[in-house]
Amino acid sequence: MFLDVIKETVIDSLKLLPFLFAAYLAIEIIEDRAEEKTVALVHRAGRWGPVLGGVLGVVPQCGFSAATSNLYAGGLITRGTLLAVFLSTSDEMLPILISGGAPAGFILKVLGYKVLAGALAGILVDTAEKKLGRERHKTLHELCEQEDCHCEDGILKSALRHTGKIFVFLFAVTLVMNFAVELLGAERLGSFILHRPVAGELLAGIIGLIPNCAASVVLTSLYLQGAMSAGAMISGLLVGSGVGLLVLIRMNKDWKDNLVTLGALYLSGVLFGLLAEALGLF
Repeated sequence: MFLDVIKETVIDSLKLLPFLFAAYLAIEIIEDRAEEKTVALVHRAGRWGPVLGGVLGVVPQCGFSAATSNLYAGGLITRGTLLAVFLSTSDEMLPILISGGAPAGFILKVLGYKVLAGALAGILVDTAEKKLGRERHKTLHELCEQEDCHCEDGILKSALRHTGKIFVFLFAVTLVMNFAVELLGAERLGSFILHRPVAGELLAGIIGLIPNCAASVVLTSLYLQGAMSAGAMISGLLVGSGVGLLVLIRMNKDWKDNLVTLGALYLSGVLFGLLAEALGLF
């Protein structure tokens, strides 16, 4: 059984490799041409920041959530704008869905929902803070570059690096899932999360808080393998903001303010995940 599971995992993972590379190559091309302009647009957006942040955050861009964290720490954007970017950021979701053969209509629907959730949550947060008189005003804070972003290495090299890194995650997740299915059975494994709608969203939101690409890889892979409901996946992917949270904590020294952002992010992700599940949107 051990050898069979490993063999199956290797075959499944290798089948995804060319699609994964193609997805990352396309993403790197977008990053190379769009990131500086999108950061500048968000900075100048003003009260329309949450809407623009939600729209631009969904575009795959290297370190964009990290850049907006710096803008927020410097007082140049509102919490609502930052929240919109965090909620709409796709991290590794998009290449995993593409390489996993998810229908184009489903992918577009997920992206659109993330944009809508980010914009609405951001507007609500900004409106509430304005009425409470808690808007933040600080001086310019210089942007720092995200250490894990290798966009300067060139499109091809960066695409290869991302592909290799995520391939390892995918292989590990698939291996664990295949062993779990073999030992527990697919139906029993799926029922652990799939048949607990509220608990699934709450748990997925916690997984989404993990500040690296592993969270989105695990969440998307679990959904594609039938071990997680769409609502739970949406919750986790909404909460997941890549390294944005790490940069925010490092650059913004006000830990109470960071806890408010963290709480708003988690609550928004879980609520919009529950809403998606209740309405049967996916």
